[in-house]
Amino acid sequence: MSLGKLLADLNSDSSSGNARPVERRAPLKSIGNAETGRFLDSLGDRVRIKLVDQVGTATSESDLSQEELRRLVGEELERLIRDENLPLDSREQRQMITSVTNDILGYGPIEPLLEDDAVTEVMVNGTDAIFVERDGMISMSDIRFRTDAHLRQVISRIVTSVGRRIDETSPMVDARLPDGSRVNAVIPPLAVDGPSLTIRKFMKSGLTASELIDRRSITPQAVSFLQACVQGKLNILVSGGTGTGKTTFLNMLSSFIPDSERIVTIEDAVELKLRQRNLIRLECRPPNLEGTGEVTSRDLLRNSLRMRPDRIVIGECRGAEALDMLQAMNTGHDGSLTTLHANAPREATSRLETMVMFAGFELPARAVREQMAAAIDVIVQLERLRDGRRMVTSITEVIGLEGDQISLDEIFTFDPGLGPGKETLRATGVRPRKLDKMAKYSIQIDQSIFDPGAEVRR
Repeated sequence: MSLGKLLADLNSDSSSGNARPVERRAPLKSIGNAETGRFLDSLGDRVRIKLVDQVGTATSESDLSQEELRRLVGEELERLIRDENLPLDSREQRQMITSVTNDILGYGPIEPLLEDDAVTEVMVNGTDAIFVERDGMISMSDIRFRTDAHLRQVISRIVTSVGRRIDETSPMVDARLPDGSRVNAVIPPLAVDGPSLTIRKFMKSGLTASELIDRRSITPQAVSFLQACVQGKLNILVSGGTGTGKTTFLNMLSSFIPDSERIVTIEDAVELKLRQRNLIRLECRPPNLEGTGEVTSRDLLRNSLRMRPDRIVIGECRGAEALDMLQAMNTGHDGSLTTLHANAPREATSRLETMVMFAGFELPARAVREQMAAAIDVIVQLERLRDGRRMVTSITEVIGLEGDQISLDEIFTFDPGLGPGKETLRATGVRPRKLDKMAKYSIQIDQSIFDPGAEVRR
């Protein structure tokens, strides 16, 4: 019997609901790769239909753990394959069980990518164009979705698990996976070439300062200075473009906060992994299906001021909460940390000023800049280099207001060295003026780290 005839028989049986066993044939390794894929897809579709009929209700029971559900589905699949006498060798059988289990309980063919710790981002540009980021470099994966409907099914499973929806009336959504990974999905009619899915993976364990040094993302001298800044309760703004590692760096800075201090974190989706015990984590809430119940960063920030925080850590400042953040920093909540999107320290101050305007108050520009100059002490700039490496390219001190402009002094600056792969961060020779402020908390710094002629240790 030809492969085409066998596929036609399988599809006919699947659509009619008949359960006719398939005769044993040679293993699929004798068939071409493309035909093998289509054949396994057809068999998989048929098994899925039977599996949903037989164990569909069990997979939705809340008292079963994910491991128990996977065991149940695996056992049922093995039984169906055995009863149907499907022409699969052991490798193909394992492949089908994994594929179908991921489709029913997980995230389909991208499940292995989400489990791969080396993958930091998954970008699905349709059914057969899936890209991944590893070590800052993007490459195309060889996996695919069967159809647009298959991809839509995975997207729906993600968004419905967090109380969101995606359909033709609401074709764009932000969500997150249970582990905190950030998800964005867009479907037609907005996505012209088919459903699009982007997942920025949540790091299971944040990078430490020593690991960032080993990755050549920062120098030991710069880490020593920033550690002193955090412990000396300077307000720090981490700036950078998309994908430059702002959240990872903020997590590292937060690790320097003493255990004795009470910390409140505010995030759109929980990503920070602080180890301090006196910690309260707050997370924004999107609107429900009726469009009500939204809780914004600004709402959480205002509430956090009533929680007696020593430190406020905002995952990302992106709107009207900027005004409340500046007021908090200027009224006794020293040592606060946040991030924002900007390509340079000077641009970060301009963006922050613009976000303050979102609060709806007609404040004079000079008044806003005075608040910013008094609140922000240090700006850390991050960039992603051409080789994919994330790196601190500037550490800048906010001096104050000179005329109508915020005055900045660069303490550490980017040095291209001898070319790609040799870049580093070097001191400019400027001594920070905030050393006196840090001294109030008994923080002392070896000032030799600010010597531009000092050797950069690795």
